[in-house]
Amino acid sequence: MSFQVFGLPVSRGVAIGRAVLVASSRVDIAHYFIDESRIAEEVDRLRRARNTVADELSALQRDLPADAPHELSALLDVHLMLLHDETLTGATRHWIEERHYNAEWALSAQLEVLARQFDEMEDEYLRERKADLEQVVERLLRALAHGNGAAPPVGSHVGARDFAGEDPLVLIANDIAPADMLQFKQSVFTGFVTDVGGRTSHTAIVARSLDIPAVVGAREASRIIRQDDWVVIDGDAGVVIVDPSPLLLEEYRFRQRQSELERERLARLRHTPAVTLDGERIELLANIELPGDTLAAVEAGAVGVGLFRTEFLFMNREGELPGEDEQFEAYADVIKGMQGLPVTIRTVDIGADKPLDRMSVGELRHEHALNPALGLRAIRWSLSEPNMFRQQLRAILRAAALGPVRLLIPMLCHLGEIRSTLDAIARAKQQLVDAGRAFGDVEIGAMIEVPAAALVIDMFLDHFDFVSIGTNDLIQYTLAIDRADEAVSHLYDPWHPAVQTLVARTIERARARGKGVSVCGEMAGDPTFTQTLLSMGLRSFSMHPNQIATVKQQILRADTRRSTTGRPAADAQLH
Repeated sequence: MSFQVFGLPVSRGVAIGRAVLVASSRVDIAHYFIDESRIAEEVDRLRRARNTVADELSALQRDLPADAPHELSALLDVHLMLLHDETLTGATRHWIEERHYNAEWALSAQLEVLARQFDEMEDEYLRERKADLEQVVERLLRALAHGNGAAPPVGSHVGARDFAGEDPLVLIANDIAPADMLQFKQSVFTGFVTDVGGRTSHTAIVARSLDIPAVVGAREASRIIRQDDWVVIDGDAGVVIVDPSPLLLEEYRFRQRQSELERERLARLRHTPAVTLDGERIELLANIELPGDTLAAVEAGAVGVGLFRTEFLFMNREGELPGEDEQFEAYADVIKGMQGLPVTIRTVDIGADKPLDRMSVGELRHEHALNPALGLRAIRWSLSEPNMFRQQLRAILRAAALGPVRLLIPMLCHLGEIRSTLDAIARAKQQLVDAGRAFGDVEIGAMIEVPAAALVIDMFLDHFDFVSIGTNDLIQYTLAIDRADEAVSHLYDPWHPAVQTLVARTIERARARGKGVSVCGEMAGDPTFTQTLLSMGLRSFSMHPNQIATVKQQILRADTRRSTTGRPAADAQLH
């Protein structure tokens, strides 16, 4: 029976496919696909984990004191029975062998299936056994985590198309961690649906960067959609249709074909210079996350990289941070990939919605923050880890000897932070001189993403060569809105007069001082803002490569002499 789930539309278009669920778990696990050659190894990991847990439970039962309540021994019997039940471990092997899930993902997927069966049982006693099942699975997940066989490094995973046949796949989850998004990025999911998130949550941003339809904040989607359900994701309306009728399915397939034709038409603009009707040349740069993204940037016609988010080099590493040489190689690959075009490298922006997963490396371990968006993140985190920070700075400076590089510092706010950052850069240069290592000159820029920075923009322009406006965080902090919280995401408003004033003032002051200024947040890649930003004086936009053609189309139709500062009429009616 067909039904609909409603959420927030965050990436346009239509996706149709079978549901692949990533179940939430109290134990932090990795989700990735495995190659055919690793199936036997992964099944063996599962078998060893089961044997480990069986030994643990048997030891607990054997060591029970003589006066222990009988119920304790009976409970351990139940756990042992569940552990060896074919509907748990046998069915988990199915997810590994047929879907090529890693063992942890396979276990969580089967837990989701069995948990629903327990919920539907009429007998209260049997329903309550679901908690026992969850405890057994968590023991298995911990055993897997402490055993061998960690997640493969980024780029080594395989796509679901390798085993999924002809059926397209869509991803359904409570939320998708940035580390998991790295694993899924090169896979074949045609759309995303998450229970939580807002229009500028990390999942939404990545979905737009992948140019695939997505709906976030869909509340109970991951609980009511089942594995392998046929799903339509309407990224324009924010609607998810489960088990659609043949007539509805055909209508959405027609819309898919229309979207593909529009993409092909826009692709023809790749080599067209971005010049407005009144002759203003506009710089269209690319935001990238991994060195391999440079190919898409060049193919999209970007004239450089306006934002390389280096934090993604630090993720999915089980707490082991990349060393200086490894970082240097990654930055060098980006510079070579851009074929002489300028590259802006942002220092690591860890924290908030991009934590370092499973961090346990000595001095880098920090307690969980009550409000990570306002805590130790970005430059604050880097300055608290001076050895790590100088290591990254040295790698960037060394890479700058290979081509034009600009260094961008995130989330600066105080004059003391500015001075400490510039001092760290000077120290890194001196260390390279002392070591006899070659390095290049870099322009140094600051992200303007805290209202305080925008209000004292002239102080920043005294110390930096250029500024880049990070509109995602600037809007979040200006309006006191957690952009990843669907409960308040409707209040996240890029058109708010306070936001527009801060953006316009930053652009105006930078131009007046002869300093470079760009926008690298989501606003830059949204064509509804193109004319407004042009009228403010912006001449440098940085966005995901998939957004360049659409924005270029708006630029070719724009006249910078025309003043446009209010929200579009159609959009205003929604507010």
